[in-house]
Amino acid sequence: MKNGNGFENRNVVLVSGNSLADISLPPAWYAFIRYCAELQHGEIERLKIQDGLPVLAEVITKKVKFG
Repeated sequence: MKNGNGFENRNVVLVSGNSLADISLPPAWYAFIRYCAELQHGEIERLKIQDGLPVLAEVITKKVKFG
């Protein structure tokens, strides 16, 4: 689905407990969620959002656990 700003929405199925929710998610949010999943441990101090979409994470600190 085109929304006029160059982003196409995707349908994503979210699992919460035993229920499923089918939602439409813009690619920018999908990319941000995927990045958070890949990060595993860390902090995002400041997230810039424009027009309801994440555009920039200014400070990211990755934590590494030893042992």
